[in-house]
Amino acid sequence: MSWEMVLEHIYMVVVSCSLVILIGVPLGIFAYCRPQAGRIILTVVDLIQTIPVLAVMGLLMMMFGANSTTAVISIVLYLLLPIVRNTNTGLNSVSPILKETADAMGMNRLQRLVRVEFSLAFPFILTGIRIAFVTAVGVAVFGTFVGGGGLGSMLYRGIRIQNFELILKGTLTLMVMSVFFDYLLGFAEKKCGGAHEKVEK
Repeated sequence: MSWEMVLEHIYMVVVSCSLVILIGVPLGIFAYCRPQAGRIILTVVDLIQTIPVLAVMGLLMMMFGANSTTAVISIVLYLLLPIVRNTNTGLNSVSPILKETADAMGMNRLQRLVRVEFSLAFPFILTGIRIAFVTAVGVAVFGTFVGGGGLGSMLYRGIRIQNFELILKGTLTLMVMSVFFDYLLGFAEKKCGGAHEKVEK
């Protein structure tokens, strides 16, 4: 195992998760604001995740070639569901009483969405982000099949030559990476959850 492989894997995870947040959160907000279109959006992201990630990567490789870009786009598509759904669920879970209070204070629709609904929904959104990061660590392993590199290269090589040490090292590194992201985002989630409870009280 080399640090280059680890950095390639972290690169795929961080870039893909950053992109999926930038795409998924607005999609979740749009799905909340436009329920009819939202049902279509949620159905589409549901369907995307039912397609095996290797199949998605194979199709995209025909368009973008064998490189890290193909791997990142594939991971982004695969991770849309938890971000979009949790954003939508979080916004829908905001108490109607708080919405009415915001209206009574003279807030318009956009102000209410930004200052009240999004703030209260943020713990749900953060949970979706947490799920996405942890999932991305595992899914990025398949990036090696489309030229993305990362720790998948080590696991594939270990399996091919039946080298238990390589497989173990790769697996343990992935576990450490997953635990790190899960702990970091779980800590942030608890902080936001506590703030959320104070606001509701």
